[in-house]
Amino acid sequence: MAGQDWFEKDFYKTLGVSKEADEGAIKKAYRKLARNLHPDANPGDTAAEERFKEVSEAYSVLSDPEQRKQYDSVRAMAAGGARFAAGPGGPGAGGGFDDMFSAMFGGGGGTRVRYSTGGSEAFNLDDILGAFGGGGNTFGGFSPGGRRSAGPVAGADLRASVTLPFREAAAGSTQVLTIDGQSMTVRIPAGVRNGQKIKLAGKGQPSPNGGPPGDLVITVTVPVHPVFMLDGNNLRLTVPVTFAEAALGARVEVPTLDGGSVTVKVPGGTPAGRTLRVKGKGITTAKGTGDMLVTISVAVPQKVSGRAKEALEELRDASRDEDPRAELRRQALV
Repeated sequence: MAGQDWFEKDFYKTLGVSKEADEGAIKKAYRKLARNLHPDANPGDTAAEERFKEVSEAYSVLSDPEQRKQYDSVRAMAAGGARFAAGPGGPGAGGGFDDMFSAMFGGGGGTRVRYSTGGSEAFNLDDILGAFGGGGNTFGGFSPGGRRSAGPVAGADLRASVTLPFREAAAGSTQVLTIDGQSMTVRIPAGVRNGQKIKLAGKGQPSPNGGPPGDLVITVTVPVHPVFMLDGNNLRLTVPVTFAEAALGARVEVPTLDGGSVTVKVPGGTPAGRTLRVKGKGITTAKGTGDMLVTISVAVPQKVSGRAKEALEELRDASRDEDPRAELRRQALV
C-alpha cells in the first residue's frame, strides 16, 4: 500500500542522499547502488535482491517530481505529529494513522475522515488529497476501499551512443556496449543513419513494482564517407568522366560499397549532373535492396597542351554556331 508505506519508509536514507539532493545526485546514487545490487551481479543473494527492490522503489518516487512532492508532504505530516479522527458515523475519534488508512483503504464506504492539527478546525479528506494532487479520490496510487487507481510503473529507460564507420552502418553491425557497468550485445540494423535513435524494447531498467522494464535507446553517429552517401536504401556517388567520354559515350568502372566495382555505360552526349541508375547495387535492409545512383561530373583538365590543345581548338572552331546558353537566356525572360 504505497500511501501508508510512505509514512514508514525513508527513501532518502535508502538512496543515501539528503532531502535537498537534486535530480542529478539522486540518479547518481541510484545507479551506483543498482549496479552493485543488481540480481545479475549477485546470483542467489536474496538480501541483495530485496535491497535492490527497495532502492528501485525509492528511485521511482524521488525521480518523479510530482511523486516526490507528494512523498515529502506525507513525510512532513508524519513528522509533525498529525492526528486523524473519524467523523460522525465512523470509527471512534482520536485514532492514529492506522485509523485513517483503515478508513481510506478498506474501512467501509462513506466513512468521513477528518484531519486535525491539535486545534478545533477539521478538514475534509478530499481537501487533503487535493493538496497532494490526488484529485480527492486517490492517495499514493490507491482509491478509497483499497482499489489501485494506477498500475505498476515501467522501469527507467537506459541511453547509450555508438559510432559506426559508414560501411558498418550501411551493412549492419553487432556491437558490445557497456551500459551502467554491464556489457550488452546489440544488433544495429543495416541502413542506420547519422543521428538516428534505435529503441530496444525491454532492455532498460527493471520496474520497481512489477511493471514492464524500460527500453534501451541507442543514438548512432555515422561519419561522412568521402565517396558514398545513403539515400533511403539507395547509394549515391559522383563519378568524374572526361569531356570526350561524356560527349562520345564510354564504359567506366565505378566502385561499389563491398570493395569491388561495376561497369557503368555512359551514353554519348551525357551532360554533367545527369544521374545513372545501377539496379541492385544499393544496400539491403528489411525493406528490400536499393540501387546505386551515379551522378556524372565532367572533369576539366587544368592544363592542355600539344595535340590535345590543337584538337580542342579545332572542336571550338567547328562548333561556333552552337550556343549552349540560348535556352538559359530564354528561360531568364519568363
